[in-house]
Amino acid sequence: MDHIYIVTYDISDAGTWRIVFRLMKGYGEWVQLSVFQCRLDRMRHAEMISDLDRAIDHGHDHIVIFDLGPADSVDPRVVNLGKGSFNPVRIGVVSFRTRNFLAASSASGQVVNSTPGTAREAQAL
Repeated sequence: MDHIYIVTYDISDAGTWRIVFRLMKGYGEWVQLSVFQCRLDRMRHAEMISDLDRAIDHGHDHIVIFDLGPADSVDPRVVNLGKGSFNPVRIGVVSFRTRNFLAASSASGQVVNSTPGTAREAQAL
């Protein structure tokens, strides 16, 4: 079952920020600077966490992932102020790229054995 996630990050190094931005473009839709909305199943969620975990410097960077719940029952209420426009993920809409990577996850969807890694280069998506 897909869930809706909001991913936000605070990354000080410009190179690492670009790596994370490119990774996130493969998992969701860019909302604004350092914020993405994603509709992911359990395996894609675990894959995203694993990719992000390896990409950041755990001593300096910070990523927060909000699970808004099952995609079939989420009805986003969004207040949008200022020049940007925002279209929240809607029920029945699936938008993501398929990748050939599987991350270990438990039955609850939590990542298993996620350990801090080193930054790696991300391919342009």
